[in-house]
Amino acid sequence: MMAARGFLQIAPGRRVALNGVEWTVDDVHGQLGRLVLVDDDGRAEIRSFRWLINHADLRLLPAVESGRPPPVARQPRTLADLTKDQLERARLRAAHVLEAETGFREGHPARALPGEPRPAYDPDRTTLTQRRYTKAAEMEAMPRPEAVRCGLQHLSYRTLVRLSGLVGDSLLLACADGRWTRRRSGHRTVTKEVREAIFAVKAECGPRARLSQGAKHRLMHQYMRERFPTFPTEKIPSRWTLAAVWNEWFGPGGARPRYGRTAEAAAEAGVSGRMVVHRPGQVLVLDSTPMPVKLRETVFGDAITATLTLALDLYTHGLPAFRLTLKSDTSVDIAMLLRDVMLPLPMREGWGEDMEWPYAGVPAEDSEADTPVQEDDT
Repeated sequence: MMAARGFLQIAPGRRVALNGVEWTVDDVHGQLGRLVLVDDDGRAEIRSFRWLINHADLRLLPAVESGRPPPVARQPRTLADLTKDQLERARLRAAHVLEAETGFREGHPARALPGEPRPAYDPDRTTLTQRRYTKAAEMEAMPRPEAVRCGLQHLSYRTLVRLSGLVGDSLLLACADGRWTRRRSGHRTVTKEVREAIFAVKAECGPRARLSQGAKHRLMHQYMRERFPTFPTEKIPSRWTLAAVWNEWFGPGGARPRYGRTAEAAAEAGVSGRMVVHRPGQVLVLDSTPMPVKLRETVFGDAITATLTLALDLYTHGLPAFRLTLKSDTSVDIAMLLRDVMLPLPMREGWGEDMEWPYAGVPAEDSEADTPVQEDDT
């Protein structure tokens, strides 16, 4: 940065004096034009580059070693980090680089492919510089969609010079797009307090209807004010950061809240994932719908609307039981419907044994079809 007193180099660990108070640059956010200053007491302030440059009493201090912990060593990239498709694209790009360097796509005359070397890449008739310029012109003339798909749209003369001298796995890794194995830096604004607030908002959104990201962001601000009153407001992530973190941690959440609660209840009961139905009676699908016609209890009774509740066997697509209720289906009606499935009604007098049709799929030890059913006179 250019200050009135000359160039001002800002980096983490830089020491400055403002109005006689010494500060250390703890972090720099170049994309936002801001930096974080920390004094000797640990108090942090977020300031802009313009404010620092135009400060009336700014004095540069000798640089000291930063007190921040050293960066954690990261595992280097390897070919195992690439998918099969990415590895094929990297090999295709490396083949073009080797053809410009040696005249052969495999990198050696002993492994020459049919038709190699091509006249424009014959090492006996062309120089290395000529082959590089020819390859750059060939990549530029390639159709744009094909070049982008193969990752060859940026294979220029300077790129060929930069990749010269690399062989084997080093060349393949250099030809692989760096975005394929880009290290995720996470979200620096998601601190321990913010993480707690996000999970609190997630728990709060469970029993509610579907909430927008703006509503979730306001709930997070409310939780932070109540739980951490001294937490700086400017350090709370924006709604866009919250939306990105929410999608990474909890998924898009496109289902309706009541379906989401049903899925959570099923997961707590041990039923999760994809279920394979392999026998009758394993899964019953329950559904209810209002009857399109009205019913009368007696000839001169009032016409009322009834609800039809069905139990559908998912394997056989049969109807083991159904019920007609005068009101909307309740838990009692569903329980009685399941009772009808497990305990079929007795056959009427005069019906033969050929009319007996037990519900397939219910284990014999659980079925009470042969048990007499006593009618309740009450």
